[in-house]
Amino acid sequence: MPYIDLNGVRLEYVEQGQGNPIVLVHGSLCDFRYWHFQMKPFSQHYRTIAYSRRYHYPNILIGDGRDYSAKLHAEDLAALLRGLGLGPVHLVAASYGAYTALFLSIKYPALVQKLVLAEPPMLPWLQNIPSGPPLLAKFMKNAWEPARQAFESGDFEKGVRLFVSGVVGQGAFDMLPPPVQHMMLDNAEEMKAETLAPDCFPNLVREEVGQIQAPTLLLTGEHSPKMFLLIMDELERSLQNTERKTIPDASHALAAGNPKAYNQTVLTFLSKE
Repeated sequence: MPYIDLNGVRLEYVEQGQGNPIVLVHGSLCDFRYWHFQMKPFSQHYRTIAYSRRYHYPNILIGDGRDYSAKLHAEDLAALLRGLGLGPVHLVAASYGAYTALFLSIKYPALVQKLVLAEPPMLPWLQNIPSGPPLLAKFMKNAWEPARQAFESGDFEKGVRLFVSGVVGQGAFDMLPPPVQHMMLDNAEEMKAETLAPDCFPNLVREEVGQIQAPTLLLTGEHSPKMFLLIMDELERSLQNTERKTIPDASHALAAGNPKAYNQTVLTFLSKE
């Protein structure tokens, strides 16, 4: 499997196809395998690259993970693009990967051609949204903190289950296909790092987000938790050049929840001049 050494870590990736590059950026508890349903259809039109972010499987874990931050992942992504001789690229990003893509787009706009963002967990923004603070408090109490405690005690499967239930819904982990469950358990060490990192959710300055020039597609799931929808509402109001679509019959994991609708929506957007 190809890899690239950068910023003191080794990041593994897969790629298919030729032409204008698409880089796929996964979310928490995931790795490049999250994009299984996208690699073939996207690579029929584009050079498609999916990589595993720092601390995620199968990358070698370096350090204790307390530096886990969307800012750090954005620097890794910038180094990845430059190291592979890419840019500007289409960035297609999910959840924490979308958080990462926003930081990259602000600091390194020349690397980005178009953006596809699915529900970035910009939790600090909830503090300033009507009805946001109670949802944030509920998530931290019922998902984030119990998961953190489980990871600290060494019960990684419990931590994964608690986090997934808090993000997607009660009992959600058991309804996932076995390969997805295995992928998440493979990334339990990453999730431990994430829950212990003091700067896991750095704030994005709204005015800086508003300066992003790249055409942007915002994606939400029909059944996604309300806190993500509130964040996406604010993001839609902040960006200059954006459109928004809802993926039917899907929750937070849009690309896996309804890949047919997701792929068609993304490819249609990317094909526009």
